[in-house]
Amino acid sequence: MKKVAVINDLSSFGRCSLTAALPVLAATGVQPVPLPTALLSAQTGYPDYTYLDLTGQMDAIRRSWQGMGVHFDGITTGFVANPAQFDPLNAFLDAFQRRDTLVLVDPVMGDGGRAFGMFSSELLEGMRGLCRRGTLLVPNLTECCLLTGWDYAALTAHQRERDYTDRVTACAEALRRPGQTVIVTGVQVPGEDGGPAIGNLALWDGGTFFLAQPYNGRSYSGTGDLFAAALLGALLRGESVPRAVVRAERFLSAAIAAAEREGTDRNDGIPYEAFLGMLLQ
Repeated sequence: MKKVAVINDLSSFGRCSLTAALPVLAATGVQPVPLPTALLSAQTGYPDYTYLDLTGQMDAIRRSWQGMGVHFDGITTGFVANPAQFDPLNAFLDAFQRRDTLVLVDPVMGDGGRAFGMFSSELLEGMRGLCRRGTLLVPNLTECCLLTGWDYAALTAHQRERDYTDRVTACAEALRRPGQTVIVTGVQVPGEDGGPAIGNLALWDGGTFFLAQPYNGRSYSGTGDLFAAALLGALLRGESVPRAVVRAERFLSAAIAAAEREGTDRNDGIPYEAFLGMLLQ
């Protein structure tokens, strides 16, 4: 069975980070191996939460795994709690990244045109370095602009024009290095019925892919983590990028529709548990 090292925080409530990634990867037939970077009682969108930084444990865990002689078919990184975590993250990649290792980097830094409160120049430079080592990058459009220096407001001002996705593709191409796949998540476009639509734009050597779904205008905790895990699991099973994106989108769409029907609070995340079976259909 293939193994994936999942380097992220553990938030008990919010259906995000490790809480989301572990069951999704397991459902795809991949063994997830968690390396927690922080422990939170709930994700930071809640009005109250506790936080325990685990930066000091990351090197110790890596050394322990090296002593066990394990290897990983995939490595995925998400939320970086502070810039000091880039050193142990890079040491982990030095130890376990091989030529055939699929390394997914989710450069969590912002959304909706705004950087998150923990954003800093040190975080940006560290994330750029991490992205250079990735096989697969899954930034949202805000993060893609931060990483490339593109102006988010200027880019999205053309959102209703026919060539908008071409502009987003150019932004992704500015980030992508040869051999990498970049998937810009949450790209909003006008739908065929005139209403809003949202999709994920994929770009790799010699190919692009974009498919939009109707958008209800709501944002839920953990959807990026769920998408990344579903995508990685499909790719490790040998699926093509377009097929993996479609599978992950179908899974998320079903869970988001259930959240809408149930009136789920955005902080609680989406009820994906009932739809895990879709990941192998």
